[in-house]
Amino acid sequence: GSLVIPVCDAHGDITEIYGRKITPNLRAGTPLHLYLPGPHRGLWNVEAVASSPEIILCEALIDAMTFWCAGYRNVTAAYGVEGFIADHLTAFQQHGTERVLIAYDRDAAGDAAAEKLAKQLMAVGIACYRIQFPKGMDANAYALHVQPAAKALGLVIRKAVWLGEGQPPARPENEPAVIVHEPAPVATSSSLVAAVAAETAPPAALPEPASGWPRAMPASPLPSVPSPMAADVTDSEVVLTLGERRYRVRGLSRNLSPDTLKVNLLVSRSEAFYVDTLDLYGARARTSYATQAAVALGVAEGVMQADLGRVLLQLETLQDAQIRKALEPTALVAVTLSDDERDAALTLLQSPNLLDQILADFEACGVVGERTNKLIGYLAAVSRKLATPLAVVVQSTSAAGKSALMEAVLAFVPEEERLRYSAMTGQSLYYLGQHQLKHKILAIAEEEGVRRAAYALKLLQSEGELTMASTGKDPVTGNLVTQEYRVEGPVMIFLTTTAIEIDEELLNRCLVLTVDEGREQTQAIHRRQRTRRTLDGLLAREERTAVCTRQQNAQRLLRPLAVVNPYADQLTFMDDRTRTRRDHEKYLTLIDTIALLHQYQRPIRHTVHRGREIEYIEV
Repeated sequence: GSLVIPVCDAHGDITEIYGRKITPNLRAGTPLHLYLPGPHRGLWNVEAVASSPEIILCEALIDAMTFWCAGYRNVTAAYGVEGFIADHLTAFQQHGTERVLIAYDRDAAGDAAAEKLAKQLMAVGIACYRIQFPKGMDANAYALHVQPAAKALGLVIRKAVWLGEGQPPARPENEPAVIVHEPAPVATSSSLVAAVAAETAPPAALPEPASGWPRAMPASPLPSVPSPMAADVTDSEVVLTLGERRYRVRGLSRNLSPDTLKVNLLVSRSEAFYVDTLDLYGARARTSYATQAAVALGVAEGVMQADLGRVLLQLETLQDAQIRKALEPTALVAVTLSDDERDAALTLLQSPNLLDQILADFEACGVVGERTNKLIGYLAAVSRKLATPLAVVVQSTSAAGKSALMEAVLAFVPEEERLRYSAMTGQSLYYLGQHQLKHKILAIAEEEGVRRAAYALKLLQSEGELTMASTGKDPVTGNLVTQEYRVEGPVMIFLTTTAIEIDEELLNRCLVLTVDEGREQTQAIHRRQRTRRTLDGLLAREERTAVCTRQQNAQRLLRPLAVVNPYADQLTFMDDRTRTRRDHEKYLTLIDTIALLHQYQRPIRHTVHRGREIEYIEV
């Protein structure tokens, strides 16, 4: 809902960011305009200062962009009426600026600031003129109300008032604006100007553009997107050829985040070559690479810069396809149970001491002690089939057994119903696919590895789904289009952590299990580790596969039925803190999960509501 404008230095590094809301009532009570905290640095459109002897200086970036869209590219901006900084003056003096046309807002503050700035600039030999808009207007409002904008702005440029004493120095009468630099704009001039229109009513009368206005050069046409280069792609490298230059790229497969494009890039020409590892999204890194490679290969630096641009676009296309493929649901073959496998799974699910049998299977798989944690972990895994699953965080010091507990629980869950990652980026959850998480387990090995995705996880747990609108390239036209990503739950979230302090927002959404770190538990683990070296231990390892298979088949037979608790209104719960509102829901869900696990020992009931039949079991 905002327009965000970066300001870069001569090396392409961002030194300032300006934000301007363009959506009405966006985040009420927060500022309409915002810069980064601290002193301002950098100069917007420094290329213009380097290329033109006459510079239009606006009060704000939106006004400067208004001139730019109308074809007057010799323009830059201060950071408000008091925002002319040392970087501006240094650039003007370094590049030999002869004249500055001060296009500050036409109000008391703008007039006073223009007069003060003119004295400062003329003291160092820079001639100053004042562009005068109608009273109370700025460049953006003026361009909106007097059409065509290019002609209207040309009028006020030509009629700029000399701010010095005596006769003004000679100024070319119809000097055209200089088009010095043209990155691909994110919007047409009309849409951009309209989007950031000042909320100012048009004055009663505006001056009509007069003849003799300076010609604003039309914006040069956008360069066409270069056609894709032929790429020789293998598992280990990508080879691209541009004329005599051959580019070999390694490490692309490791880039599974759209935020980075770090590769090992070798360019060769005949016998000469240059190789380095760099992130192609870093402007400084590209500049350094192009400079060094140009020397090594004996070609112009501009040629190398252009090559790197084409290589970046080609690799970006390959990376997009690579990320989409990585995030596609794995095509798992549907598991068909044999009669024997089905009977064994049903025998387990119909066992009158089902929970004891589950604990015995954990013991058979080598997990000693931790009775409560094993049961809670198992039940939480089963809860994935409910509308609101549980979430679990296993907390312990390093090497205490939290990962072993998670592995043991996941081993009882069918492979097609669980996803496990070591870490996740902030946006990765949104690209997992609409149905890939539904009624499944999402396990993250360490809570540290999910901190950047914590916000998305909280939403997924609380709301049961994630939605995001993102800008991407249309694969056919290459144009930027808005794409919606939706990930449906419910999903059971399973985390482990060594952190003593856990994020409070995440904590109150999860059941927190603490591993037994006592001496007796350590002794029991040691005994089990020794037993594994014996013949009984060898046979137990062979038996483990059969135990896990039976448990997984039992999980496959569980259906996502609704659960009704006929005793719910008789239950009580502590209510001395607000967080118990969530704890109470976990408590009730745990009861529902026990009922769901015993569904083959309960009658399946039916009811009809609004013409739809609902199956359920009772607690």
